[in-house]
Amino acid sequence: MKRIIRICVCFAVLMAAFACEDYLERAPLDQPSDDTFFANATELEMAVTGVYNRLWFWPAGIAWYLSFDFASDDGWDRNGSPLQALGRGEQNSDNGFTNSFWSHFYRAIGRVNFIVSNSVHLRDEIGAAEYDAMVAQARFFRAYFYSYLAELYGDVPLLTEMVTLDDAEMPRTPKSEVIDFVLAELDAIVDHLHEDVNTKDRIGKGAALAVKSRVALWNERWDVAAAAAKQLMDAGIYRLDDDYEALFDHGGDTSPEVILRIQYLRGVQTHNLPGNFWSRMALGHSNKKPPQDMVDTYDCIDGLPIDQSPLYDVNNPFANRDPRLHYTLVVPGSRLVNHIFETHPDSTMTWDFREDPPRRVENIESAHAFASFTGYLYRKHADVANNPTDVFSSDQNLTLIRYGEVLLNYAEAKVELNEIDESVYEAINALRTRPSVEMPPIQSGKTQQEMRNAVRKERRHELGIEGFRYFDIHRWRIAEEVMPGPYRGRLNRYDGGGWLNEPPHIDPIGTPSYDHISNANELVVIENRGFNPNRDYLWPIPRIELETNTALTQNPGY
Repeated sequence: MKRIIRICVCFAVLMAAFACEDYLERAPLDQPSDDTFFANATELEMAVTGVYNRLWFWPAGIAWYLSFDFASDDGWDRNGSPLQALGRGEQNSDNGFTNSFWSHFYRAIGRVNFIVSNSVHLRDEIGAAEYDAMVAQARFFRAYFYSYLAELYGDVPLLTEMVTLDDAEMPRTPKSEVIDFVLAELDAIVDHLHEDVNTKDRIGKGAALAVKSRVALWNERWDVAAAAAKQLMDAGIYRLDDDYEALFDHGGDTSPEVILRIQYLRGVQTHNLPGNFWSRMALGHSNKKPPQDMVDTYDCIDGLPIDQSPLYDVNNPFANRDPRLHYTLVVPGSRLVNHIFETHPDSTMTWDFREDPPRRVENIESAHAFASFTGYLYRKHADVANNPTDVFSSDQNLTLIRYGEVLLNYAEAKVELNEIDESVYEAINALRTRPSVEMPPIQSGKTQQEMRNAVRKERRHELGIEGFRYFDIHRWRIAEEVMPGPYRGRLNRYDGGGWLNEPPHIDPIGTPSYDHISNANELVVIENRGFNPNRDYLWPIPRIELETNTALTQNPGY
């Protein structure tokens, strides 16, 4: 699983060697040189691996594909960063977070274009099958990164080959044409990719079909999305993991559900997700925070929302809840690594499990200025096996694409086509009834709107903090409803147990409302957010790009 990273090391060493040959005529330091590269299959593989390492991208201190959710109603970045400004709807064309994606993705695309343009002579030398398989992996990433550019910025320049400086000023290509290219590329490469479920570190057929279903879904090409998802479902090469929690820890390396993981290796490339997510007691900084709203969206184990279920207890609000709440978030009273996590001001002592029997110790979460904020933490993606030596240098691989998303893509596409047959219920219920979740199945006979609501709610629960929520609320055009207003934490007082007096109202897609609650004014307000529907569904084109490429135009409102 770590082979890709070892190749990256060899790639870096080789690049350094080339750079030392001649001071005046040296190869570029950050990309292959056409004077020295593509002499054989090894060099082609190194170049392709150089595209893979573009997955090691950490804007605002968080893995790039997860970072979007911290500008959604499911997340907040407490660092006072450009990401926090995006969440408040205060981004502009100089925002460092939004600008970084443009430059990072286009650099990755440039690497792919270099490979495609300069390696074709190797096809006869190393054999068509081996060559096509390697280049198909690079082309996957070109399509993959273009899909994000199109969602974030709308119309973007579509570059599919190397260009000279004279040709560098290019206008924006309509988004629909970019998506046409993405889907066509995925179709062109899919048969050149492997089908090995145990290979999580290299692009396979499953990744191409999963991303095709995602891109088509995001762009309301329902028939394409359903067909791509169904093709992967029928292939039978992936299946749901019985253990939901293991998908996001070290166990994901061998999970039958995981299609692709980002690879890490100590001494080469590590990440700091445990440090970002965990509490002070667990040696983290907890600077990425979930809101009260995310906690309250999860149903009770009877399948009813908390404002309807007789199982919901306002004095014990985390009991009898969808198990995915506890797999995704750390709630007060639950164990995190070696301590009981508790955040109310009166809880000055907590339990320490590092000794047997456990002992009472001072609880720094109750008083530390940066410890609590919302009173909740994220658990997903941060295996407790990382503690304590590698909280800020974890080599846990991160799940990027999994089969569970494919089932939800299929269900949503079929619902939007109004083709709600038994296969739709089977897809969504397979997720709900897996052994580690065991939520009641959705009963058949629902209307299209009822099933649309059910799928949207299920996406929030099943895919929580996996990088989808930001895009879901944007493509459904509900960001203008769920983003403006207060970003809430738990009650800041312990009177009456520290909980809300009444459950919030939960709408059909799981969005809470607190307007009627008698002590809602005691909820911590972290910040007040805004969202301009005439502007904020797209990101601004970076100002520096507009100045250097005068053929570009800015998105409305920036």
